[in-house]
Amino acid sequence: MMLRAYQYRIYPTISQQEALNKHFGSMRFIYNWALDMKIEAYKKDKTSLSRFDIQAFLPALKKEKQWLTEVNAQSVQYAVKCMDDAYKHFFKNKAGFPKFKAKHFSKKSFTALQKVELLEDKLVMPKFLDGIKIKLSRPIEGIIKKCTISVTSTGKYFASILSEIQKEFPAKKPITPQTTIGIDMGIKTLVVASDGRMYENNKYVKKELGRIKYLQRIVSRKVKGSNNRKKANLCVAKVHEKVRNQRTSRIHQITYALTHENQVDSIVAEDLNTAGMLKNHKLAQSISDASFGEMIRQLKYKCDWYGKNFIQIGRFEPSSRLCSLCGAKNQTLTLKDREWVCGACGALHDRDLNAAKNIKTMGLKKITAGGFPVAKPVELPVLIRS
Repeated sequence: MMLRAYQYRIYPTISQQEALNKHFGSMRFIYNWALDMKIEAYKKDKTSLSRFDIQAFLPALKKEKQWLTEVNAQSVQYAVKCMDDAYKHFFKNKAGFPKFKAKHFSKKSFTALQKVELLEDKLVMPKFLDGIKIKLSRPIEGIIKKCTISVTSTGKYFASILSEIQKEFPAKKPITPQTTIGIDMGIKTLVVASDGRMYENNKYVKKELGRIKYLQRIVSRKVKGSNNRKKANLCVAKVHEKVRNQRTSRIHQITYALTHENQVDSIVAEDLNTAGMLKNHKLAQSISDASFGEMIRQLKYKCDWYGKNFIQIGRFEPSSRLCSLCGAKNQTLTLKDREWVCGACGALHDRDLNAAKNIKTMGLKKITAGGFPVAKPVELPVLIRS
């Protein structure tokens, strides 16, 4: 069984937009209300309320707040579940403590769990029985499990539909040195593979940085709360959206090419400490623009989709400093050195290509030593926006 997500652009009418905005506001209100109840219960007598304890108070809340009856009841319960999941994530994975959602800055979305149907070019769901116009760029496989409606900062509405497909992931082939590649990710060149393939970093943020600064200066001169300031903020949001879409599309192109090479059955990559790298304020913008985390995320689930093996080596492995031919370590190598000569064997190395070859070797050694973890298939995320 596979889970696959699709994302489509939807075109609600004016009245439907008003209903959607009511759902967005209600979900934010319920999330904040449930989080406040959980915090106050713990402060009072160290009681830890479960999501079901909180949901028991919903009928009384709806009597007090009549406008909550205008939204989908299951979506309200799902908002409580999201808060509870964030709370558990804080304790289990040592993530940040759940924050209250702000009206103007938090993501606007809600989820419908049942009675979601696609009738020709209409999306039918609870409270929207007339159907919302949807652009289906590709058919949906399997049974629809849930649908999440969201709106971007530029006013575009999207529907993310999760479906369940009754088929298994393809079997993965044996791992051999001949069919394995290592990849090194960097700022100058986004991806370098051990077989010599290179994918340049287009640096989308850097290209648009001048325009972003210009538009932000315009925003700063507008009166807060005015319509002119809202229009200026919309111009800034459109540029950021363009950059985000360009970056996502580029990463999809690279990961598709890596996972569709017929001669490659296994891919080895580093476990990069992206959060730690972002603390370098001189490189933080370039590292953030490169989106190493998104690259690894896409490689993981696409390897599951297409029957490839995905291997990660430790983040502290000296992949750049080792000579890929003799194994000698260059202790004097700095970040600015793009090429270097091995003092032991005299080989001239391109820094990134040499690192990719070492990553491949380290990944194969990890398998030989029995340290290769069996990766569980991941739940399939959204691919490309329609």
